[in-house]
Amino acid sequence: DVQLQASGGGLVHIGGSLNLSCAASGFTFENYAVAWFRQAPGKEREGVACIGCGGRGAYTADSVSGRFIVFSDSAKNTVYLQMNSLKREDTAVYYCAAAESISVPGARLLFKSPSATRRFDYWGQGTLVTVSS
Repeated sequence: DVQLQASGGGLVHIGGSLNLSCAASGFTFENYAVAWFRQAPGKEREGVACIGCGGRGAYTADSVSGRFIVFSDSAKNTVYLQMNSLKREDTAVYYCAAAESISVPGARLLFKSPSATRRFDYWGQGTLVTVSS
């Protein structure tokens, strides 16, 4: 069975950093895309970063570009989201999600679609990130 376990969230001050982890089991990254989404209170879930979307490498959304880095460790079957220079508006529940790469378009196009989340078959349980002053 495919399973995703997200962890690493917590309370951090504005300007601080956190490193989220998404430990995967039941599949290997070679054929799967793993994405990070987030959902703030009262808002839609939005794509933040992806590895393997459209069969391509790492991508981060414009809203976090230059501050967030997504990378994977194949030996640990884990995808990480390194978040730096955190802002109050980064407060959200962060989810990792996976799907076969062949079924997911490139992230730049994917994240503009309101149905982006439907492309992913497997979801982690979410980890809360709270950024405060």
